[in-house]
Amino acid sequence: MALRIWASSAANALKVSGTGARAAAPAYSISRYFSTVLDGLKYTTTHEWIKHEGDVATVGITDHAQSCCPDQSVTLENGHLGEVVFVELPENGAKVSAGGSFGNVESVKATSDVNSPISGEIVEVNSKLTETPGLINTSPYEDGWMIKVKPSDPAEVNNLLDAAKYTKHCEEEDAH
Repeated sequence: MALRIWASSAANALKVSGTGARAAAPAYSISRYFSTVLDGLKYTTTHEWIKHEGDVATVGITDHAQSCCPDQSVTLENGHLGEVVFVELPENGAKVSAGGSFGNVESVKATSDVNSPISGEIVEVNSKLTETPGLINTSPYEDGWMIKVKPSDPAEVNNLLDAAKYTKHCEEEDAH
């Protein structure tokens, strides 16, 4: 069973399907072990990512957070949730605070809060996650996004980690 989970995680991370086809890696990515960190996004130390475009910021959990590593803790704070089976998200119009919880993710091993990287108002929720929570595993930076926020203070994004600093944070965290 552990080998099957590892193989599934590796295949997802490498974007390999059951047919043997391999999808192209996203442009400007840093690959760490089997996790991908995208350049151009900002990250938190609790493994959320944010993409700020115009007056809206898209938020999700990182590939590192969703990846399955049996030797690691399974909380979102330390990454490595494993297979996501349920996602609880807020309603449109709800207010979020930087560092505050806005929902939770349940995997086969744990339930973890998901924190907002910034403060603001939720303008859209990814309703696809209700029916297909595994999108967080298969496409954490694209189809697996969680909420879109209209920031109350767009400058908060500047306080987050860039790809290189987040990668270093994950490496240091995994070393413990």
